[in-house]
Amino acid sequence: MGTRRNGAQTTLANRATLSGVGVHSGHAASVTLHPAEADSGIYFYRTNLDGGRDCEIPADYRHVSATDLCTTIGGSGASVATIEHVLATLRGMEIDNCMIEVDGPEVPVMDGSAEAFIDAIDQAGVETLSRARRYIKVKKTVRVELGSSYAEFRPHDCRRLEIEIDFANPLVGRQRYAADMTADSFRRDIGRARTFGFYSDVKNLWARGFALGASLDNAIVIAEDRVMNPEGLRYKDEFVRHKALDAVGDLALAGAPILGCYRSYRGGHKLNVMAVETLLADRDAWSLVEMPVRRESGHADLQAGVGVAAFGPEVS
Repeated sequence: MGTRRNGAQTTLANRATLSGVGVHSGHAASVTLHPAEADSGIYFYRTNLDGGRDCEIPADYRHVSATDLCTTIGGSGASVATIEHVLATLRGMEIDNCMIEVDGPEVPVMDGSAEAFIDAIDQAGVETLSRARRYIKVKKTVRVELGSSYAEFRPHDCRRLEIEIDFANPLVGRQRYAADMTADSFRRDIGRARTFGFYSDVKNLWARGFALGASLDNAIVIAEDRVMNPEGLRYKDEFVRHKALDAVGDLALAGAPILGCYRSYRGGHKLNVMAVETLLADRDAWSLVEMPVRRESGHADLQAGVGVAAFGPEVS
């Protein structure tokens, strides 16, 4: 494993393959994480398409095609669903460059958390590259609202999350998670938090042909008066921690780590993606900065215009 230097880009030292089931399709699925060169970013490589085609899809908010039950990206007649947990792991563990090869339309859900992806990266190792990492630095507050839900980015010196949920069901209720995010805190505090759903909703989804791979092995299932999983919860507030995990994955679609505070109330995939899109559409609200590789603190602004096109709004 390469020795990480503060501010340097990283990739995997070796490839790692995981196999499981797609939570929505119920079909077997596998994903392989590959090392990638500096400045290549994170992107999906969709295989097993009709006619033997393969297709690259950037992990970019402009390629998001659905946010109903999970986050899906698409392009050139191909798509990949349930991308949020693998993206959260790469961003949370500070991996800047990776090709994510997927052999079907959905990333396997594993146990409903990011734990298997964390373990895979630990086994593969992390390689430090010679290029400086670029960040999107929030310069002013940007807010989006969706009904009674809202999300906002605020200036902050670190990568901070402030996530709040509010459910009528007393087993979930109102919960809040707030912390500056590091690779260690991601691994310890939110990486093992599983997706959750209510049994009544799951039955309706099954009847409509969705969530066909959902089970007590890959989700917390909540009945009217109890958590149905025999092992119970991994964290007392596992529900909000999973929402924080999802937010990290959706925010990775910005294309670079975000230096700022992301706050959401009753959020979800759609609101997270809306917030990223709104932030990057306002060119006065952010700037690209580099974290110096050899110094322990401070940021150096990139020269005007360098790299902006990769992260700015699409202009037709």
